[in-house]
Amino acid sequence: MTQECSWLARKLVSPEGSDSLSALKIQLKFCLVILILTKLYDFNLGSVTESSLWRSTDYGTTYEKLNDKVGLKTVLSYLYVSPTNKRKIMLLSDPEIESSILISSDEGATYQKYRLNFYIQSLLFHPKQEEWILAYSLDQKLYSSMDFGRKWQLMQERVTPNRFYWSVTGLDKEPDLVHMEARTADGHTHYLTCRIQECSETKRSGPFSRSIDISSLVVQDEYIFIQVTAGGRANYYVSYRREPFAQIKLPKYSLPKDMHIISTDENQVFAAVQEWNQNDTYNLYISDTRGVYFTLALENVKSSRGLEGNIIIDLYEVAGIKGIFLANRKIDDQIKTFITYNKGRDWRLLQAPDTDLRGDPVVCQLPFCSLHLHLQLSENPYTSGSISSKETAPGLLVATGNIGSELSYTDVGVFISPDGGNSWRQIFEEEYNVWFLDWGGTLVAMKHTSVPIRHMWVSFDEGRSWSKYSFTSTPLFVDGSLVDPGIETQIMTVFGHFSLRSEWQLVKVDYKSIFSRRCNKDDYQTWHLHNQGEPCVMGERKIYKKRKPGAQCSLGRDYSQTVVSEPCVCGQGDFECDYGYERHSNNQCVPAFWFSPSSLSKDCSIGQSYLNSTGYRRIVSNNCTDGLREKYMAKMEKCPGKAPRGLQIITTDGKLVTEQGHNATFIILMEEGDLQRTNIQLDFGDGIAVSYANFSPVEDGIRHVYKSAGIFQVTAYAENSLGSDTAVLFLHVVCPVEHVHLSVPFVAIRNKDINITAVVWPSQAGTLTYFWWFGNSTKPLITLESSISYIFTVEGMNTVTVQVAAGSTLIQDTKEIAVHEYFQSQLLSFSPNLDYHNPDIPEWRQDIGKVIKRALVTGIPDEQILVAVFPGLPTSAELFILPHKNTTERRKSSEADLEQVVEVLFNALNQNLVQFELKPGVEVIVYVTQLTLAPLVDSSTGHSSSAMLMLLSVVFVGLAVFLIYKFKSELCWPKAWTSIVPCISYKEKRPSTALPPQTQCSESSPRVQKSSCDMLQQVFELQIRNGNAACSLSTELHNADLVKKSHDGCHPTVYIHLANCLSAAVSCLYLAK
Repeated sequence: MTQECSWLARKLVSPEGSDSLSALKIQLKFCLVILILTKLYDFNLGSVTESSLWRSTDYGTTYEKLNDKVGLKTVLSYLYVSPTNKRKIMLLSDPEIESSILISSDEGATYQKYRLNFYIQSLLFHPKQEEWILAYSLDQKLYSSMDFGRKWQLMQERVTPNRFYWSVTGLDKEPDLVHMEARTADGHTHYLTCRIQECSETKRSGPFSRSIDISSLVVQDEYIFIQVTAGGRANYYVSYRREPFAQIKLPKYSLPKDMHIISTDENQVFAAVQEWNQNDTYNLYISDTRGVYFTLALENVKSSRGLEGNIIIDLYEVAGIKGIFLANRKIDDQIKTFITYNKGRDWRLLQAPDTDLRGDPVVCQLPFCSLHLHLQLSENPYTSGSISSKETAPGLLVATGNIGSELSYTDVGVFISPDGGNSWRQIFEEEYNVWFLDWGGTLVAMKHTSVPIRHMWVSFDEGRSWSKYSFTSTPLFVDGSLVDPGIETQIMTVFGHFSLRSEWQLVKVDYKSIFSRRCNKDDYQTWHLHNQGEPCVMGERKIYKKRKPGAQCSLGRDYSQTVVSEPCVCGQGDFECDYGYERHSNNQCVPAFWFSPSSLSKDCSIGQSYLNSTGYRRIVSNNCTDGLREKYMAKMEKCPGKAPRGLQIITTDGKLVTEQGHNATFIILMEEGDLQRTNIQLDFGDGIAVSYANFSPVEDGIRHVYKSAGIFQVTAYAENSLGSDTAVLFLHVVCPVEHVHLSVPFVAIRNKDINITAVVWPSQAGTLTYFWWFGNSTKPLITLESSISYIFTVEGMNTVTVQVAAGSTLIQDTKEIAVHEYFQSQLLSFSPNLDYHNPDIPEWRQDIGKVIKRALVTGIPDEQILVAVFPGLPTSAELFILPHKNTTERRKSSEADLEQVVEVLFNALNQNLVQFELKPGVEVIVYVTQLTLAPLVDSSTGHSSSAMLMLLSVVFVGLAVFLIYKFKSELCWPKAWTSIVPCISYKEKRPSTALPPQTQCSESSPRVQKSSCDMLQQVFELQIRNGNAACSLSTELHNADLVKKSHDGCHPTVYIHLANCLSAAVSCLYLAK
């Protein structure tokens, strides 16, 4: 039979011929008012360019365009209806154009516009107070309003998206309390609460003392959930009815990677947990009433990701009847659908229909063949989704699926169950959207297809027969259908397009004319809920009243379902295994191998009593009475006394490193023992210890601030009258390193040891790890010392890199070292005007070194000259003259050439021929460093005893220099002084004829060790870096004397520097005095 329903098509928004697409947002008001917001999206611009607001007061028969009432140029983005007062409407403008809201208090008839100083991303209305709203901005700020958006107040910054909640009536003391997750000033994420008008920093509170993982706060019904990752493991905490947080107890070796709260209905938590060995599946767990102890309900449930990247678990809770769930489980790479009638205690496959649509028998034998269903809810609110059930139509399920050995995505049909999933019938061979009308007494189906359609099907007998109706004369691309609150009425609105480029078309379908009368008592029958014939479901028998199939009468808006319920006697099926117990093949619950039943009594003190589990617990929301209840219920027993066992210390963040001056929070755990009668002592390892009479004060952690860096042994000691236990933790306290300077010689001799030092600031950084890279090596040398000895075997420029690790901080420095067989060097000084322009930073020193190279006499290859400018003031440098490349075969002549280069450069320097222009008007002269033997003495007439002592010291130093020079053959390079003698010329030992006399040391004299030279260079660098302090010396010596060598090869500057050191020592004694 085909019958035309009454319909009305209205063209909305998009102009004719527009190649842009409109978006649609529909809100219903009561049973008469419909508001529709449409938006025109321009694909060329990539944004919404127009919007229109439509209003109907006759449930879609006619519409009025309200653009003139909201502003002709206003582009709207969202439409909200107050959940507590349907007359109040709020519209948001497009944030890319302006930031404003429009408010209506008369069901959208008129609007007032208010401009905002922030951009709204989402709104959250209070569940009870119609004027109270929370607004989340695009810059992660949370605002509150107590007058329906007319005035706003900033509550909190850095709030996590979608992690803010209103108070729950009956649980939170203040109705204006807000729960939120936010990042605080310390950079960590915390759970915070405050009242909307009192949310300053001093008024906010933190119900959980430690930081939490981002996007982990969930406030739902009686429960609050948070997640804290420590030591690489995720730990979950729950607060039941706002009690203190308790750690969620999953089976010991579940080791969760991820956890999602699915349901908190009826004082119980249903959670999906992805364990360490799972990738595309989750295990289902169900909790006790407090949400602390979880037991396994079903393994390997299929999961997928939604359009926005969210995790979707293939679990469906049947509406209208408690305890019934459907789940898709992965078994041997096959997805199969299971059903439970007792909240996960028992699961079974779905029995396939006996016959197909044509009435032919279906051959499908359990467990090899069964019915499998797609359980995804529709992400489009205007389609029915792959499965649907309604609270107002208990026992009626419609789902898309297939018959076979596993779930299929190709050969699918639509199936219906009128008795809560016990039996199924196929109603369509293709995918259809099916909606419930008139309290489920009427089913409306529309083909789910990408082609235009003009027909719908209606059934009055739970899908046994269908009538075909035309809802439009022209085929329509259907985008969705609006049926709420059509479930209690006989009206639905279908919307779509006649073509992909056309305007919106709305079709109002009114079924009132189909029903000949209102239902009377003869049109009803009773339906007994059962599980494969077992009348007791969740501990009670339930009888529902429903319309007889085929009765073409209207139930009406005032229809009320009559439900008869009576409790059943408790049987084994009304109990599940308690935490720590597992069900064996004989249907008995026995302790798991990792579980000690006595561990549950550790919160119990001697003289008290506790509930000792029998291994069973009654399923939450099960209403059975008597029977096995007494046998399986937990028994009250006296608390046994126990010695402490399994003591453990951990830090709140799971890390074994903390920063000096910051709070380190320790958590003390104990597997067994009397928590109330066990004394706790915690020694922080820095001379400070604390003691507590019991565990109560330490539940939220013990905080301590270390004032120095180092490795500290933290020791916990627990003791009661029955025994004791100890736990140790080694904590690294570091001072964050801010800078590292790599101290290296500028030039080194090939195949000779050099010392390299990393100078770290601040110096009190604690235990550091050093990673050294040399040249092109890919593997570092790792040390705990700041110095390292190394031999370079390749001539040329070699790089050295050091990385210093302190906790999570890693810094590095890189330097280059020129490596050669031999070289010569000379200290340089500059005219004093350079010091005024010296910022004493590495970049400036490098640039000045390049300028000096350019200022030196031309004709010398650039690679033979290296200029290193020292840090500190006065500005000084060292000039290195290096051998020419590829001189191995003609080494003797090359060394002679090197001496000639040195003579040319030194002559130019001694004649003040080397200079450069630092900036316009600033000429800087470069010359050889001049040295004197003693510091200047105060020449004033008022000599004190200290001045006389200083004068005697100078005389003593002069005498010492004379003696050293006189007896230099015996004293040249004495071993006792090799650690402080500077190296002016570095050469390998070779015959005396290999070098001119002025560059050779006597073969009979002891040689300066290279390590001593490196150490001395570091000493001088440090002296220069410190500005020479009060012990620096100003010396003078004729330039010509500086390049002379004595007959035994010992350089005069050896004695000059020795004298300088002695003078410095005396000067320091003088100053100290």
